[in-house]
Amino acid sequence: MKRPLWLVLAPFIFVSLWSGGFAVGKLTLRHAEPLTIIALRYAIVLAILLPLYGLLRPALPATRRDWAHLCFTGLCIQAGYFGLSFTAMKLGASAGSTAIIVCLQPILVGLIAPHFAGERVGLYRWAGLVLGLAGAAAVIIARSKIEAESALSILAAVGGLLGMTIGTLWEKRFGIAYHPVTSNLVQYGVGFVACFLVAYTTETMVIDWHPELVGALVYLVIGNSLIAMSLLLAMIRAGEVSRVSALFFLVPPMSALYAFVLLGEAMPVLGWLGMAAAAAGVAIASRQPGKTP
Repeated sequence: MKRPLWLVLAPFIFVSLWSGGFAVGKLTLRHAEPLTIIALRYAIVLAILLPLYGLLRPALPATRRDWAHLCFTGLCIQAGYFGLSFTAMKLGASAGSTAIIVCLQPILVGLIAPHFAGERVGLYRWAGLVLGLAGAAAVIIARSKIEAESALSILAAVGGLLGMTIGTLWEKRFGIAYHPVTSNLVQYGVGFVACFLVAYTTETMVIDWHPELVGALVYLVIGNSLIAMSLLLAMIRAGEVSRVSALFFLVPPMSALYAFVLLGEAMPVLGWLGMAAAAAGVAIASRQPGKTP
């Protein structure tokens, strides 16, 4: 069965938008604390989604269980993943290192998916996942960044990795194909409440309204929060979760490009070779069963 054009293009659009979030997100941390930024970002997203909901009137979750599944996914991804990733960068992790840690997600998904989401991850796809991991490891060695960064920042990034992994698997097993406005409205609502409460109790919530911050927020709200997240949830429902998660191996190379341009984070030649290996791993892991590479 021929896939629709939007599903063919979705991985490329998703990776481009998602990868930019690390470097752009680090720009925002020059002007406010991490959870304050996340809460502000979600508040703007909700301000956009609420009128859309009023206009379109899409269906809401039908049962309390459906509400719970949607809210839990939102808590894992919006609060856990984004909140802890931004916290890691605020604590000193580079945008590139944070992206590299997060790209370990496909390995965790590949290990857990057979037991949790009922998927079989075959030998060919495992080869792609391992190649992707080897490429990511080459990037880590080339940059020699993680060793120089604080243990606390690495721990926060790993927490973000776990949040995205759990959220992805939960969405695959329990998620229902709601209208994207419904899914985003509920999940960003949960993320806003969680991040605002933590920011209110642990941060000053002072914001420097610099033009750089405003531009970065526009990118994060439109590109990351609305377009990329909608594509991610749609791809998870349309394909096997381990194949979709393999896209995250492409995040470090794209993030490195953004970080070089926006933050001046250089990447050695070995790093670029590792990123090429990661891209090859994605191509192998994403191959449809029964097709030649």
